[in-house]
Amino acid sequence: MERGRAPPPPWRGPWILCLLPALAGGQPLAAGEAAYEEWRATGVRGRAVELSCGLPAAGPPAVVFWSFTPQGEGLPRAVAVGSGREVAMAPGTGMLGRVTLRNGTLELRELRVAAQGRFLCQGLFPERGRLRVGYAAVLLRVLVPVSKPFVRPTAAAAAEGAAVALTCTVREGTEPLSFSWQHQEPRGGPSVTPAGLGGSRAELQLTPANRSHTGWYICTVRNEVNNHTSDPVYLDIVYGPDEPAIRVEPFSPEQGGFSAGEREDVVLSCLAPSNPPSRYVWLHNGSQVHIGQTYVITAIARAQAGTYTCLAENSHLQTRTQATIVLTVYYPPAGSPSCSALASDDQRDVALRCRWLGGFPLARLRWVGPQDEEEEEEGLMGTSFSMAIRIQSGAATRNGSSFSCLASHPALPLGAACGTTLWVPSGSPSCAAAATKGDEYVMLRCRWEGGTPLVTLRWRDSAGRTLGDPAPSTAVLVLSTDGSLGGREFVCVAAHPLRAAAAECRLRLGKLDPSPVSPSCHSGWHLPADTVPPCRRVEVPELEAESEVAVLEGGEAHLACRQRGSSASLGAAVAWYDPKEREVTPGLAKYRLEQGEAWVNLTVRDAEWPGDSGIYRCTATNAVGTASLPVRLRVDRYPAPPNVTISKLRYTRARTEVRLEWRTQGAGNLTGFVVQRRQTKKPLRETPSPWETAAGDIEPHSRDRRLGGLDPAVLYAFRVLAVNHRTAGHPSEVQTPAEPPFEAYPAVTGAAVAGMLVATAASLLAVHCIARHRDTLPRLHDLLFRTAGPMGTAEDAEAAAGGEEEAAPAQGDPSVPGTAAGAEAAPAQGDPSAPGTAEPLSAAPGTTDDPPVNVTTAVTATP
Repeated sequence: MERGRAPPPPWRGPWILCLLPALAGGQPLAAGEAAYEEWRATGVRGRAVELSCGLPAAGPPAVVFWSFTPQGEGLPRAVAVGSGREVAMAPGTGMLGRVTLRNGTLELRELRVAAQGRFLCQGLFPERGRLRVGYAAVLLRVLVPVSKPFVRPTAAAAAEGAAVALTCTVREGTEPLSFSWQHQEPRGGPSVTPAGLGGSRAELQLTPANRSHTGWYICTVRNEVNNHTSDPVYLDIVYGPDEPAIRVEPFSPEQGGFSAGEREDVVLSCLAPSNPPSRYVWLHNGSQVHIGQTYVITAIARAQAGTYTCLAENSHLQTRTQATIVLTVYYPPAGSPSCSALASDDQRDVALRCRWLGGFPLARLRWVGPQDEEEEEEGLMGTSFSMAIRIQSGAATRNGSSFSCLASHPALPLGAACGTTLWVPSGSPSCAAAATKGDEYVMLRCRWEGGTPLVTLRWRDSAGRTLGDPAPSTAVLVLSTDGSLGGREFVCVAAHPLRAAAAECRLRLGKLDPSPVSPSCHSGWHLPADTVPPCRRVEVPELEAESEVAVLEGGEAHLACRQRGSSASLGAAVAWYDPKEREVTPGLAKYRLEQGEAWVNLTVRDAEWPGDSGIYRCTATNAVGTASLPVRLRVDRYPAPPNVTISKLRYTRARTEVRLEWRTQGAGNLTGFVVQRRQTKKPLRETPSPWETAAGDIEPHSRDRRLGGLDPAVLYAFRVLAVNHRTAGHPSEVQTPAEPPFEAYPAVTGAAVAGMLVATAASLLAVHCIARHRDTLPRLHDLLFRTAGPMGTAEDAEAAAGGEEEAAPAQGDPSVPGTAAGAEAAPAQGDPSAPGTAEPLSAAPGTTDDPPVNVTTAVTATP
C-alpha cells in the first residue's frame, strides 16, 4: 500500500475552546462569573452584517468561538474560532455568505438567506488580569428585497361588463408586502390610483369592467427593504358600438330630420364610440352608397332626398347599431314668379294674381303694395303657397300704383319677385264699321288698347242689350245684313276698374243705298259722315304665296304666306298644315315658324326625300271666313355620282387588315366614298348578312383605304360606293380580299448580299492588320506574304538541317574535292535533258551507284 498524504485533522474548535481557559490563565473560571448576552440583528440578503461578541465597550476577546444554529433546527454548527490574529473557519460557512472574523466580530458579507438563525459567541475576555468567560447570542433575521413584479390580467382584451382581474406577483421578497396600483389612460395622461377597486391588494378586481378601465396598469410592491415597480401592462376593454350620432353640414334641422338646398354640398358624419373603432356603412333608402365615417354628397340633387342610415359595426364583438335621419332636398320652382292683373267683380275690383308653381316645398308668395303697412296692421295681408291672389279695390287705387309679389323659398336665400303697375290707357275707345264683299255681313269693331288690366269692351244696342261677349282691348261684332239694321245705333262700352265712369263710342248704321258713295264702296250700307268713318269693305282673307318651292335633299325649305288687301287689318289667324293635314305648331324640331302681323313663314329643316315632299297648306281665318292656299314642296335629290371599280383588294400578312384601292368611271360630282363589308360563305339556307359600313368618312380625293379590325377566321366581301351628299351611286362589284404575296426571296437575297459584304470587309481588315503587325504575328505574315523558293536548294537544305551540319563543308566550295563547283556546274533541277536530275543535289557527278543521301525537308504549316 502506497503512502499518501495524511488526511487533514478534524476541526477541533470546540475542544480548543474548552482548553482555552486553562491555557490562558492557568486556572478555569467559575461558572457563576460567566456573562451572557442576547440581542436581535437584521441583515439584508446580498449585503453585509456584523455580529459582535459582547458589548462594544468591552475589549476584544482573547479567544472567541462562533457557532450557528439554523432557524427551526436544534443542533449548533461551528462557524469560526479565533485567538488574536489566528483565525480558523469551519467548513461549510460559505452557505452563510463570505464569513470573516476580526477582533472577535463575525462579519457576514454577501449575506444569504441560510444565515437566518441563532449565532452563539463564546469568548474569553481579559479583565483585570483575569479571563472572563462571555456568551453572546444573536438572533439574525435575513430580509430578502422585493424582486421586480409583473402583472398578469385574466384577459388582455375583455368585453365591457365582464369580470376582469389583474394579479401582481413577485418572485421573492420578505413579507409583509404592500401593493399599490396605478392606471394611465391609453393616450397618456397622469397615472391615478383606481378608486374603489381594491387597489392595495395583489389582485385588482374590475367587476364589472367598463370602457374607463382601458389603459396601462402598473403595480408597485414594497417591503421594509425596498420597493419595485412592474412594467406597464395594457388592458383593452372592448365595447360598442354605441348608438350612432349623425351630424349634417350645413346644419339645418327641421321637424323630423334635416334639409338641404339643391346643388348644395352636404356632409354627413357619423360617430359611434366603439373599441375597436367602428366600421361605418351608409345606406340611402336601404341601399348601400358609401363606406366610411364621413359621406360627402357633392351638389346634391332632388333624387338624393330620403332616409340616410349610418350602420356602425364592431368587428371584434360582431355587434351592430344604426341611426337613421330623413334628409329633405329643397329645390325652387322653375323660372321665376309671374304676375298678372285681371278685372273682377264687374269691373269694380282688380284681381292681382301671382303664380309660381312647382318646387319643394312650395314657394311662399305675398303681395306688397302702397297700403301694405296699414293692411298688415288690420290683418288683411297673408301668405299663400304657389299662387297668391289679392283683390284690390279699383276705387281705392290710384292710377299708376305698383304692386310687387315677393316669393320666398328655403333654397333661395335672396328670394324672387315680380311686379305689375295698374294704369288706365289714355284717350277713349274707337269704333269702326266695314261691310263684306257682296254686302252679306257688317263688321263692327271697337278698339282701345293698353292699360293694366286691359280695358274690357262690349257691344250694346240702343236698347242697352249686350251683343256678343265682352273682350279685352278689341271687340268685333259681325251682323247679318237685313232690312232691320238701317238706322240702328250700336254702342261700345269700355270699362276699367280704375275708372269711375265707363267710356263709350257709338255707331249709327244708315239705310241701304244702291248707288255708290265712293269709288271704294260700290255698294253697301250708307253710314252718315257725322257718325262713322269712311266706308270700308271686309272680305274673306286673301293669301299670296309661291305655288311650288324646290329644295335639294338635306337643305332648308322656306315657305312664305302673306295676306293682302283690306282683310289684313282684321287680324286673321294664319296657320300652316303639313302634307298629312297636321297643323304645324311652334316648338317642333322639324319645322320653324316665323310670324308677323300679316304673314307667316314656314321653314322645313333638313329636308328629306321623299318624306318631306308634298302639298303644304296655308290657311287664314277671320270673322268673315277662311281662305286656304296650297304650296307644293319638291325635295330633289343630288345628281348621281360616278361609278366605282375596285382595282386592288389584298390582305396584309396578319389577315387582320386589307388594303383597298379603287378608281372612278364617268363624270359626276361626289362628296366622298363609303366602303361596305359583310361576311361570305354562309350556309345556303341562311340569308346573306346585311352590308355594314366599314368606312364612311373618306375624302372625295382619296382612292385607297386601309381597313382593320378583321377576324382572320372570317372571309369578308367588300364593295365601294361613291356619294354625292345624300345620293349614293351604284355600288362597285363585290370582291373578296386576295392573299398577301410571298416576300421571302427579297429578304433572303438581301441577307446574303449583306453577309458577303460583311465577310469581305472583315477579310480585308484582317489582312491589313497582319501586314501592319509583322513582328507580332510572324507565322500568319509568312503564310500570307512569303514567296517560296525552288525545292531542294542549298538554303532549304540548310534551313531543314537546322544547323546540325555546321561542321561539314558547304556545297559548291571549290576547295572540297568532288563538289559541283570543283568539277563542273551541276545541271539545274527540273531540267529533263540534264542527266542525273533524279539524283540528289548533294551527290557528286558520276557517283550514281553510291547509296542515296538522306535529305530532311522542313515544311511549315499553318494551324
